[in-house]
Amino acid sequence: MAELAALEDPKARQVNERHGDDHGVNLGRLRALAKRLKTQQDLACQLWQTGDTAARLLAILVCRPKEFARDELDVMLREARTPKVHEWLVNNVVKKNPHAEELRVAWSADPDPVVASAGWALTTERVARKPEGLDLAGLLDVIEAEMKGAPDRLQWAMNNCLAQIGIDHAEHRARAIDIGERLAVLKDYPTSPGCTSPYAPTWIAEMVRRQQDR
Repeated sequence: MAELAALEDPKARQVNERHGDDHGVNLGRLRALAKRLKTQQDLACQLWQTGDTAARLLAILVCRPKEFARDELDVMLREARTPKVHEWLVNNVVKKNPHAEELRVAWSADPDPVVASAGWALTTERVARKPEGLDLAGLLDVIEAEMKGAPDRLQWAMNNCLAQIGIDHAEHRARAIDIGERLAVLKDYPTSPGCTSPYAPTWIAEMVRRQQDR
């Protein structure tokens, strides 16, 4: 914890706080520290229990994802209220855990929109990597009905899923684009030069173009 405190950078904190993250540690330095520590599950659990955001990010980097029980991950996700901890926990730990599919189903139906957003993130992963057994048309039905009025983080996760369906599944592409155009979610989102807009119709078109150029 003292070493993490020494890595605190006021400028980094200022930038992170604009995105809802209450830490001031440069992530490159955090990864370098994790590389030196190597994998340590017990240390990861102790770091998580501090409740400190930087410590929890480090915990995610040094843990063994497959060793967490289903209920442990459920509790951890509900404790992970800052966006970066939430995102890293889902992407670096839950996706590699044998309980990922069970949690995907449970979280997607959770009344807490932040928890539900994790379920949608796991669904997007399945759309891309293992779509067998998923009702893609049913997912589009839910997105069409609920995305426009969803809270920010849930809306973002549903939009990612919409785009992924359109990118990877040609038979659903026209409908995915149509939903995106009618709902116009993230249409005016500020996008840096050289980056692809998160607006689903633009995102789908660009990624399909790249696939065809390969």
